[in-house]
Amino acid sequence: MSKLVTIYGGSGFVGRYIARRMAKAGWRVRVAVRRPNEALFVKPYGVVGQVVPVLCNIRDDASVAAAMAGADAVVNCVGTFDKGGKNNFDAVQHEGAERVARLAAEEGVSTLVHISAIGADVNGASLYARSKGLGEEGILTHFPDAVILRPSVIFGKEDGFFNRFAGMTRFGPVLPVVGGNTKFQPVYVDNVAEAAEKGATGIAAPGIYELGGPDVSTFRDLMQEMLQVVQRRRLVLNIPFWIATIMGRVFDFLNSVTGRLFTMPISRDQVTSLKTDNVVSDGARTLVDLGITPTATEIILPDYLWRFRPTGQYADITASARDLRG
Repeated sequence: MSKLVTIYGGSGFVGRYIARRMAKAGWRVRVAVRRPNEALFVKPYGVVGQVVPVLCNIRDDASVAAAMAGADAVVNCVGTFDKGGKNNFDAVQHEGAERVARLAAEEGVSTLVHISAIGADVNGASLYARSKGLGEEGILTHFPDAVILRPSVIFGKEDGFFNRFAGMTRFGPVLPVVGGNTKFQPVYVDNVAEAAEKGATGIAAPGIYELGGPDVSTFRDLMQEMLQVVQRRRLVLNIPFWIATIMGRVFDFLNSVTGRLFTMPISRDQVTSLKTDNVVSDGARTLVDLGITPTATEIILPDYLWRFRPTGQYADITASARDLRG
């Protein structure tokens, strides 16, 4: 019988790419999510019955253990940008990650892969960074041979980074950003998925890997690259951190009084995170150490950001017609 992998958060942005790769490699895939009925799209990643969504709440021992039963490998992709509510930083990225590792060790799982983030640090400036750091600490306590992947900002068709800002270009001549000079090293989602596959299958040596693409760019430069792809002219306006901090406090307050019904543009913790560069550290093990060639943004962005162009899929045809008229 083929081996079984349980992927917590396997229907999310990164998780679905890992699920697809593991299925293609011949593994049975159990996608553990809070809402299995919303994850049915993963089933065609394999043959009938090969990829199965199952109910799981990462905050509950019994639920996590049931989803893991009989698994040869476990991948944890669960993360959040929400510091409040039941599924907050601590519950998900610290306690949830540690729970997966503890139960994996008890179950006798062979390999464990955890998706963390560059900047994870128990003494980090932001709550997000600290929760990621505490999660890693808990994982290594219970499962010292785990493979921990720390990606920079991840891009791809379903991303919440380039898609978000490209969408904002439709509504005015100004594109506001916080931390315009902060550096990022965007990494392609399928590169991250390939790294996770190598970890789950035992090809990657245990330890921490920092995953970044081939290029380091400032936030402002990434926005300019995006604007070129979507063929729009916008003023990229850098909001000073002191103003952004005030905005974050206001949005945090609105979030609390509305019961978190709406997604706010930015939080105070996100402003804090944006003060630190998000790039691979010197001496870290990287994609290259895993035998993976990083994919550049310029290769992938046009494949999915074309829909934000003024004429969408007809941009090239429109340009050709304009040239003919000239």
